[in-house]
Amino acid sequence: MGCFLGQNDRDINGPSPRYTWVNGPVIVGAGPSGLATAAGLREKGVPFVVLERADCIASLWQNRTYDRLKLHLPKQFCELPKAPFPEEYPEYPTKRQFIDYLESYARRFEINPQFNECVLSARYDETSGLWRVRTVAVGAAAAASPGPAEVVYICRWLVVATGENADYVVPEIEGLEEFSGEVMHAGDYKSGEKFAGKKVLVVGCGNSGMEVSLDLCNYNAFPSMVVRSSVHVLPREVLGKSTFELAVFLMKWLPLWLVDKLLVILARLILGNIEKYGLKRPTVGPLELKNMKGRTPVLDIGTLQKIRSGEIKVVPGIKRFSKCQVELVNGETLDVHSVILSTGYCSNVPSWLKENEFFSSNGLPRSPFPNGWKGKSGLYAVGFTRRGLSGASCDAIRVAEDLGKAWKDETCRAQMNKRASAGHRRCISQTF
Repeated sequence: MGCFLGQNDRDINGPSPRYTWVNGPVIVGAGPSGLATAAGLREKGVPFVVLERADCIASLWQNRTYDRLKLHLPKQFCELPKAPFPEEYPEYPTKRQFIDYLESYARRFEINPQFNECVLSARYDETSGLWRVRTVAVGAAAAASPGPAEVVYICRWLVVATGENADYVVPEIEGLEEFSGEVMHAGDYKSGEKFAGKKVLVVGCGNSGMEVSLDLCNYNAFPSMVVRSSVHVLPREVLGKSTFELAVFLMKWLPLWLVDKLLVILARLILGNIEKYGLKRPTVGPLELKNMKGRTPVLDIGTLQKIRSGEIKVVPGIKRFSKCQVELVNGETLDVHSVILSTGYCSNVPSWLKENEFFSSNGLPRSPFPNGWKGKSGLYAVGFTRRGLSGASCDAIRVAEDLGKAWKDETCRAQMNKRASAGHRRCISQTF
């Protein structure tokens, strides 16, 4: 495979990487998006390789979520293709139940990712018409590998399934490095047990910020939640039915703007006027805002009651930190022991995918849903819809269908011209 070796693939002062031909697509990411895509390809008989930088599937769920987490939407809106949740699961499965579901899904479709392989770069070679995906072994794989730590996978198709939540978003806040207390991202928070009796500043008021604040309260901590911008808060259920399920039903018959208006009216009736507690509603409706900017409305599971009672204090934006205090934009100063950054996640695609036509600088496809799943030159994307697990499943189905047809066409051409293709595209190794 020396013809594919470029200067970008080799460290002149280090060992040469190992080259592997993949007789099918390479899928980057073994979260729900990657698993759903792999399952679709498995059913169509398309070989593939799944690359995952962590040592497990769904590493976000396994390693970077808090203990009390449950799915915020009913299970029927979170299932992957071809596999409903077990009937005995509750309407809102727990974190552990969802992980068990994903592991069972991987076993059922015989998906065996290459764990502990971090993608350094992925480039399309115009001359050969192939992708070069360069990886490096990390963690236990790096220590155990007897050969080169770097591998370059050569493939015809590349599926980007790392999703919208690959890396932490950590804001730059004046003086934060001077703060003497503990600072962590919500992805590293497990429970409020160790914060009992402490004053904790939670930065962010999305679903994670609200739920972390609630969890801290339940462990007798004293949380203050920073609410810098407007936020939609909706009841998780209306008359015993999921608010999301109601919205999906209404959108079959009504325009989005009207559904948004109805949701806001219901929220006011059920939750009351939340603006008097420092939670200002956006002027744009919750569903439209989700589609435009990816900002998910908060589904209340009890946090508002703690805010009303004063157990959770809502504060405005941060001006600066000092050693033991935080100064707010309104001039108020708070003594705090710890800071939890519930500031969300972002795509990491720009850091490794050497392409700027299909993906924008923020790591999301330039074309909005439902058209952001297919690029040029065999490039695909799954899990960037801003529509959660159901959106990822829609993408995965489309990608598997398209790749199934492409694979069939490629196989037919190869059989018709077997002698010519054998010299150019010899299979060095395959992973299924």
